Amino acid sequence: MPATMIALFGGTGPEWEAREVPVPDAGPGQVLVRVRAAALNNADASVLAATDPATGGTGEPYQAGYEFAGEVCAVGPGVTGVLVGERVMGTQPRSFAQYVRADHRHVLPVPGAAGYEEAASLPTGLLTEHGALVLGAFRAGQSVLITGAASAIGLLGVQIAKVLGASTVVGTTRTASKEALLASAGADVVVVGPGEDLTEEVLAATGGEGVDVVLDHVGGRLFAASLPATRVGGHLVNIGRLDRAESTIDLDHLSYRHLHLRGVSFGFGRPAELGEVLAGLVPEVLPAVAEGRIRPVVDEVFPLASAAEALDRLRTGGALGKIVLAMP
Repeated sequence: MPATMIALFGGTGPEWEAREVPVPDAGPGQVLVRVRAAALNNADASVLAATDPATGGTGEPYQAGYEFAGEVCAVGPGVTGVLVGERVMGTQPRSFAQYVRADHRHVLPVPGAAGYEEAASLPTGLLTEHGALVLGAFRAGQSVLITGAASAIGLLGVQIAKVLGASTVVGTTRTASKEALLASAGADVVVVGPGEDLTEEVLAATGGEGVDVVLDHVGGRLFAASLPATRVGGHLVNIGRLDRAESTIDLDHLSYRHLHLRGVSFGFGRPAELGEVLAGLVPEVLPAVAEGRIRPVVDEVFPLASAAEALDRLRTGGALGKIVLAMP
C-alpha cells in the first residue's frame, strides 16, 4: 500500500484542488477501501460554492466527495462482515480520493457483476429513496408520486417503487426530452412542465383519490401542489429542494386530508441510523440490483484529472443520470 494518495479538496476557490496526502489507516470499526470510482452529487457543487472565498464563502478547506466503489484493502479492529478484497460500494465524506476510510456499517457489497462506475452511482440514491419510502409507510399495491423524477436519485426512486410493488408511479420532469427516460425507468405516468397542472393530472391518474405516497425532490410550488394530489391519510416525504427550500402550502389540504408530512436527510451525523438505513437495502433492493431490475443511469465518466469538466457538467443541470470520476 502506498504512503500517499491523490484527493480533491475544496475551500480555495470555485474548483477542486488535487493534493497529495497520506493514505489513512483503518481505525476501530472502520474499513479502508481502494476507490475505483466516485460519483458526484448536487451537494458537491453547493458545498464547494459555500466554501469559495472568492464569492464570500468560508474558505475552510475540506476533502470532497460522498459516495464511492472499490475494494476493501484493510479492516480495523471490531469489524465483522466485511472482508479484505471484497468489492464494496459506500457513502462517506472525503470520497474523492484514491483511498477512503469508512465506517464499516456504511459500505455494502457490490451487487452481482455491476461495474464500479455503476456501483459508485448507487449508495446515496438507494438509501435515500428506499429510506423515504419506509418513512412514507409504503406498501405493495400503493401509488407513488415522485417529483423531480428525472434526476439521478429520482430515477432510482421510480425503479425501487416498481420493484417493491407500486401499482402506479407518477414522475414529474420540467423537460419534455426526459419523458422517455422516465418511462423506460418504469414510470406509469409522466407529468411534464413546471407543475401548474400537477394536482389535476395526478388525481386523473388515480381515479380522483390521489397518490398514497409522495417523494418530493423539488420543494417550492411543486411541493405545495403535491398536498391536494395525495389521498386522505396519505404520506408526503420531502427529500430535496431542487427548486427552492421555501414553499407556501394551503394548511386546509394538510388538515382536511389528514396528511402525514415528513422531512428527511440521511446525513453522517448519526452513523448508527445511517447504517440501519443501508442495512434495510439488503433484503429486497440489492437483489433487484444484482438481477438488473434496478440500474443507475450513468451520464458520463471522467478521469480524476478532468474533475473540473465533471464539475462543469454537474453545474449545467443537464446531466441524464450520474456523473462519475474514475480513479487512477
